[in-house]
Amino acid sequence: MTVRFRFARTLCLALALGAAGLAPAVAQDDPAPPAKQQKKLPEAPAKLPKADRTKNLDFLFGALKAAPDEASAKHVEARIWAIWLQTPSDTAALLMARAKAAVDAQKVDVAIKLLDAVIKLRPDYIEAWNRRATLYYMQNDYARSLADIREVLIREPRHFGALAGLGMIMQDVGDEKRALEAYRKALAVNPHLEKIPDQVKALTEKVEGRDI
Repeated sequence: MTVRFRFARTLCLALALGAAGLAPAVAQDDPAPPAKQQKKLPEAPAKLPKADRTKNLDFLFGALKAAPDEASAKHVEARIWAIWLQTPSDTAALLMARAKAAVDAQKVDVAIKLLDAVIKLRPDYIEAWNRRATLYYMQNDYARSLADIREVLIREPRHFGALAGLGMIMQDVGDEKRALEAYRKALAVNPHLEKIPDQVKALTEKVEGRDI
């Protein structure tokens, strides 16, 4: 789940860096003329075989942990979001775009119904679950948000956004121990998450006490 007040900005960043970031890797396997390559590049990442997507994510998660600075980490993080946001079909892409437009128009209930349709159509598409979890969180519907977060983490245990969201919910309901566990898992995957280290420090002092 994306962080509550940064949902729109994170989404826009991921969409902006999506196809362009992974297109060169696909183009290397297809020696088409440059003109044809340029026309196909925006669609290429969505057509990557599942095995290639998994390899890309494995590589990027390794690079994320090893990133030498914040700027490098943000670049890698954007690439990861780009893969997660790749829609499995034209219909799913259309519904996701309409859901985003509904959120932008502050029509959250409409956005949730559109995401319901995406999930029914393609239950393997984790970002539909993740997006809906975020919207449920915004409505303080923690039970449904947690249920969707669970679906995300079943499909992608490294989803640092969902892990951070889990921590936020646990913190909101007063379960500081589980919040700390979730935040630590998120940082283990992505050490460069904003604000989460501060939460971990504060919760560690509350849950485990200060070092003597």
